[in-house]
Amino acid sequence: MLTMSSALDRARRTHPNRPAIIEAAPGVNQSWAEHVDRVARLAAGLRAQGLEPGQRFGILSRNTHRQCELLHAGYWSGIVPVPINVRLAAPEIAFVLKDAGCRLLAVDPALAGMLGKPEFEPWKAGVFMLGSVEESKDHPSRLPCHDELIGSSGPADSRDAAEDEDAILLYTGGTTGRGKGVRLTHRNIVSNGLQVATTLGIRNDDVYLHVAPMFHSADLLATALTLTGGAHAYLPGFDPAAWLAAIERTRTTFTMLAPTMLIMVLQSPEFAKHDLSSLRIQVYGSAPMAEAWIRRTLEALPRAAVTQGYGLTETAPILTFLEHRHHRDAIDAGNLERLTAAGKTLPGVDLRIVDETGIEVASGASGEVVVRGPNITPGYHGLAEVNAATFRNGWFHTGDVGRVDAEGFLYLLDRKKDIIVTGGENVYSSEVEAVLFQHPLIAEAAVIGVPDDLYGEAVFAVVVPKPGASLDAEEVAAHCRKLIGGYKIPRRMAFVDALPKSALGKALKSELRLRFGGTSGS
Repeated sequence: MLTMSSALDRARRTHPNRPAIIEAAPGVNQSWAEHVDRVARLAAGLRAQGLEPGQRFGILSRNTHRQCELLHAGYWSGIVPVPINVRLAAPEIAFVLKDAGCRLLAVDPALAGMLGKPEFEPWKAGVFMLGSVEESKDHPSRLPCHDELIGSSGPADSRDAAEDEDAILLYTGGTTGRGKGVRLTHRNIVSNGLQVATTLGIRNDDVYLHVAPMFHSADLLATALTLTGGAHAYLPGFDPAAWLAAIERTRTTFTMLAPTMLIMVLQSPEFAKHDLSSLRIQVYGSAPMAEAWIRRTLEALPRAAVTQGYGLTETAPILTFLEHRHHRDAIDAGNLERLTAAGKTLPGVDLRIVDETGIEVASGASGEVVVRGPNITPGYHGLAEVNAATFRNGWFHTGDVGRVDAEGFLYLLDRKKDIIVTGGENVYSSEVEAVLFQHPLIAEAAVIGVPDDLYGEAVFAVVVPKPGASLDAEEVAAHCRKLIGGYKIPRRMAFVDALPKSALGKALKSELRLRFGGTSGS
């Protein structure tokens, strides 16, 4: 069966004594038998709180083994987890909880301070702490803490889920200022896990270090380890020195970093002090990486298969890999353009480049990237009109513009939806603009991405103040900080008298990019 409950049961039966969790905390290790037993007990605990299959619960947490247990308990029980971006502002988190219809909210004790904000009032009666009794004692909740839920229940039987049932609901930034809930089914997640495992050659002695936030679809790369009986280790938050120490301590073999993170690791003064010989697969993704840094990565990690991944939340998440051999072949042949490719599709993924009418274009021509396959979401939660526009004739329209060369390599050329990728995080310009428009002294605003040496792109706001108003960047940033997550706040700004516009009155971002796009630096 292509379900996560089946995958967990198989791991327990086939690899009972192999490690599932490695050094989640000092002395905390779990075999697959031990891990699935805790998962089954936690699933029973969730059911005891009144949750039924198909209902949803929210998770606000750093990367921890307890969040893994909770996600797996959701899969085991048929109750749908909704991991939420912890970097969002309180109003944004409240929107996700309400939109998803979350009945309960699990909160990392380290993040419990935010619960005092008025936006969380509707969920206060349904909060429980994602930790031990000791960790939770300073943050009393009306429901048992995570470990109490496990200790108070016998193991629940796994739900015999259908492959097309929702397994998880992940929210991605919205182009109209609101996030979209992406429904991923059991088939979606398991299919992509098998696609990744097959392409990268994942084994049951591999160890995956969770570095990408677990609320992000990139974390689903780790599904490949669950399917093969490999092990999981966790880094609560990214720091170059902590990452290096964790690789050595846990003997990590496989991990994923955004290019910004990888560059920071390579520049760390701690790099030469650690044994990274266990690392055999290093995926980087969310954006391409400059040739110089690719070369440096290959030199610094000579035992690792350096691979670029491209995908979306809607694709669970990987569509293409530019594999290690592709990097090496490109460098050996002097074909440096190949290093800018997103790679080739995974087994089972069909990808086409189409024009505005949906007709496939000739090889090498540019157009919108559309895909289909077993890993593609069935649609967005509660957004019928968006679904009708995005899923047409069996194809998912990604909104990305690209081309495919004669050898089948995909090159991404632009982001049709104006996504700004900054430090591995997606920021939608219209979402930031919606917040800027709420400032009483701003008449108009347009947001673009500009090159940044460290973050890849920086959020840049072009602001038109109201007549007679006086504004500065610090005041605008302070306004944004109340309403959106920090990574979305414009890092640089320009104040102008008017925006260039089309005949229909739409801001011409192409002209703004020409004017301000040369801005770089950190």
